[in-house]
Amino acid sequence: VQLQASGGGLVQPGGSLRLSCSVNRRIVSIKSMGWYRQGPGKEREWVASFTRVGTGSMSNYEDSVKGRFTISRDISMNTMSLQMMSLQPEDTAVYYCQARIGNTDYWGKGTLVTVSS
Repeated sequence: VQLQASGGGLVQPGGSLRLSCSVNRRIVSIKSMGWYRQGPGKEREWVASFTRVGTGSMSNYEDSVKGRFTISRDISMNTMSLQMMSLQPEDTAVYYCQARIGNTDYWGKGTLVTVSS
């Protein structure tokens, strides 16, 4: 399983970015997918996740990004996105997409988001 994250870049405080993660398999069968980030000098932290629950799904967000970030999936394109709004300098980090298949976590290479004026 290969994941590829893209969409990072430099943005001013208050700006927006949309990250995308492409997966080389059908994501409809993946129970859990998410985004993580690692800021300068910090450990990797969970940001948001998308989990299949029965016939539906559930999204969860880390408290600091609630109301600003939105996770979504496009099953037809086998992609997952993270729409980020009202970005702040503390959102600066390398963002990674993740998929859990069985008991194994798969990670894409990160994409750098820098929030600075």
